[in-house]
Amino acid sequence: TLPSAGADFIRRQTMPRRAATTRQVKLTQGHWINEYPVPTPISSVVEPKWTSGTKSREFTHMRYTAATCDPDDFTPENGWNLRVSKYGRETELLIAVTSYNEDKILYARTLHNVMLNIRDICNTKASKYWRRSAEEGRPGWQRIVVALIADGIGPMDTNVLDVLATIGCYQDGVLKKAVDEKSTVAHIFEYTTQLSVDASPQLVQPHPGDPNNLVPVQIIFCLKQENTKKINSHRWLFNAIGRQLNPEICVLLDAGTKPGHKAIYHLWEAFYNNPNLGGACGEIHAMIRKGAKLLNPLVAAQNFEYKMSNILDKPLESSFGYVSVLPGAFSAYRFRAIQGRPLEQYFHGDHTMADRLGKKGIHGMNIFTKNMFLAEDRILCFELVAKAGDKWVLSYVKPSKAETDVPEEAAELISQRRRWLNGSFAASVYALIHFFRLYKSGHNPLRMFFFHIQGIYNFLNLIFSWFALANLWLTFSIIINLVPDATHIYLFGGETVTHWINLVLLWVYLAFLMLQFVLALGNRPKGERGLYLLTLSVYAILSAYLITCSLILSIRAFQFALNVDGDLGMKLKNLFSKTNGVLVAALMSTVGIYLFASILYRDPWHMFHSFPQYLLLAPSFTNVLNVYAFCNLHDVSWGTKGSDKVEALPAITSSKEKGGAVVEDVQRNMAELDEAFQQTVSRAVTPWKEADGTDLPNPDDQNRTFRTRLVCFWLISNAALAISIQTLNGLPETRRLVELCLPADYNPINGSAIVPVNATCLTRAINSQTQDLEDKQQYYFMYLLWGTFGLSAVRFVGCLYYWVTRQLGRCCRRN
Repeated sequence: TLPSAGADFIRRQTMPRRAATTRQVKLTQGHWINEYPVPTPISSVVEPKWTSGTKSREFTHMRYTAATCDPDDFTPENGWNLRVSKYGRETELLIAVTSYNEDKILYARTLHNVMLNIRDICNTKASKYWRRSAEEGRPGWQRIVVALIADGIGPMDTNVLDVLATIGCYQDGVLKKAVDEKSTVAHIFEYTTQLSVDASPQLVQPHPGDPNNLVPVQIIFCLKQENTKKINSHRWLFNAIGRQLNPEICVLLDAGTKPGHKAIYHLWEAFYNNPNLGGACGEIHAMIRKGAKLLNPLVAAQNFEYKMSNILDKPLESSFGYVSVLPGAFSAYRFRAIQGRPLEQYFHGDHTMADRLGKKGIHGMNIFTKNMFLAEDRILCFELVAKAGDKWVLSYVKPSKAETDVPEEAAELISQRRRWLNGSFAASVYALIHFFRLYKSGHNPLRMFFFHIQGIYNFLNLIFSWFALANLWLTFSIIINLVPDATHIYLFGGETVTHWINLVLLWVYLAFLMLQFVLALGNRPKGERGLYLLTLSVYAILSAYLITCSLILSIRAFQFALNVDGDLGMKLKNLFSKTNGVLVAALMSTVGIYLFASILYRDPWHMFHSFPQYLLLAPSFTNVLNVYAFCNLHDVSWGTKGSDKVEALPAITSSKEKGGAVVEDVQRNMAELDEAFQQTVSRAVTPWKEADGTDLPNPDDQNRTFRTRLVCFWLISNAALAISIQTLNGLPETRRLVELCLPADYNPINGSAIVPVNATCLTRAINSQTQDLEDKQQYYFMYLLWGTFGLSAVRFVGCLYYWVTRQLGRCCRRN
């Protein structure tokens, strides 16, 4: 049985027309390209200043193309063209919004804010480029095109089509499933609109003389017939639409992402001021609804992650010139920079090209390479910087901001991070292995030097990430045992009780870690919501205990240092020479760097409302998210499925007439069209209620063997590190120590001795060995903390350099 939305969609495509008349439409080189009048309420609201003196039909007619070809073949030579290129307009900005099954509120949020950004660009007085364009009689909106690319009729929310129909970019009843038995690959609608629907949802229309009116926006809506994944959507963007329009800059957005005020302008400005800039991204932060969502610890922890990534990681990478990932949710590329190898490598992940590419396509890829294309944006970034003969760099643009929803439940977060972690891990390894290709680029020696520094930094980060499981366990076990041993503070009353409770906590830690492997290998997160929630809660409690122990050790280290005789230098030397002192240094540097960098960037509030939640959930990010991701390395969904919605669409067949092939098409009655439009608007502005959808099982594949081997290697290497650190002296040499402390006339045959065993000697020897083992464990812990401090210091230096160069660069901009 079809869902009601799907049944309604089919009914609207096949409903009979009242008093319908037909007309003959001539095919264009065998292609169905036709124009349909838009409802009167849409065409009549366009401001006269845009329609006067023009003979174009962009405001009165929607253009529909049933593209029956591959994106690579969508060219003028093959008879395919777009309205913007027909008008001979130069395109400076191509803004693409890719979607899958987002609801109408998410879609309207993105599209409306894109239109607000276009208005701000066209009205800005700060830019010579856009001001000159307006003075020359070429309105800025004619240099900007918005491409909406939907990944399949089947998964698409039909309510989104109501929103698009309300602004004139879509009409029911015009889609063609096939033309002369050639299946339609994409349905392309073109219209220039001055209407919008905001996230309320409310219809936004221009008012006479209002300076805040939206400017006309040239929209190309590409509705793919089948669900062929995001990389294929980008192939329609870059190889089909992009090649015809030849834009200077392409901005990529995911439906649901809300670009902030002038966010797109700031991205464009960065490209305009730096001719070597090949790609850029803005700041993406979590949507917290004026702080209300921060009551959810998961949202708060993710908010802190986003913030610190934008304050420390992105500025550091931008300072080097290579940002490892420009998020597909909000980023931009110079179109000519990504032509050639970058896009060729990127599109190897498109499964619709598998047969054409052979072994280079997904049929010839191992599971590790397939995972690499889960983070396809990382591949494009590396290929762009390493492009032979060129010196393109990537940058982070702090003033350009966008916000996006983040998962609010553990199951959703785990599923999302599986793709991110597996993709980024594979792509990081790819970038390190192919680092030598940077030598073929056109970068100068100084830039290459910094690329080498960044390569070493990324390699160390990869090592730390790989051994994070063992290092987190060692940190927990060493610190909670260090408190009673080093400070003689017993948090649970007495020494014996504290010892046993610590032991139980270690067992609980390991038990829940083992549980993660069982869950990850056998269950989907949405099927085990309760257990995952319990796991996050348990690790939050253990994290709170670890933080308490760390604070106790830090306070005792300060007290010890203050009580040491000598000058300030001697006190500092004593403070940072012991394990407690190194712990203090690591904690102070990490928290201090976070706080100072946040204040420097005038955005410190997350340190107060999100940092505590992040500290509590940080162990779960390693023990839950990483384990699930690695255990599901085999899960790469490439398949597509058919749609009942597609099967219900009509197909057309041409007949030979004088002058070429023609098709009989229904002549649309304006009165009926306007009546249907009123119903469409009513559906579009109806308040949205999110429905609880049932999740279908993910398709399995043949790649479990590779997954199992990698997980085994990961587990063995982490276990080997943990065991080797905890048994640095090997097994206790009790027998040798006993022999050293026995009298010389001891008779080993009958076990008797003339004089008693020297018990004091034996106790001292065993205690000495135990102390030696603990010292070596603490030395490793010290090195681990110093390593953490070093990586944090590198991030801070990069963040500081980015801030300084940005302040100095304000006076050197072209724009």
